[in-house]
Amino acid sequence: MLPDLQMNDHLRLRKPHPCGSYEWTVVRLGADIGLECKTCKHRVMLTRRELMKRMKTNLSQKERENNLDPKGLKDL
Repeated sequence: MLPDLQMNDHLRLRKPHPCGSYEWTVVRLGADIGLECKTCKHRVMLTRRELMKRMKTNLSQKERENNLDPKGLKDL
């Protein structure tokens, strides 16, 4: 299954960038996904399939799922 992404999502990849950061921001959506390193601002383009292999978690998606609680209560 291909990842469901939105602009400005924060992703954590499996391997670090040479600068040491694991976290990236989505800056372009389409057939290819544009990512920007949060530490050094380097930009790369990956196909959706390649991103699926390299991605560990979508930090923004987890945050959106936590905000969908109908009663507004967080898990304790």
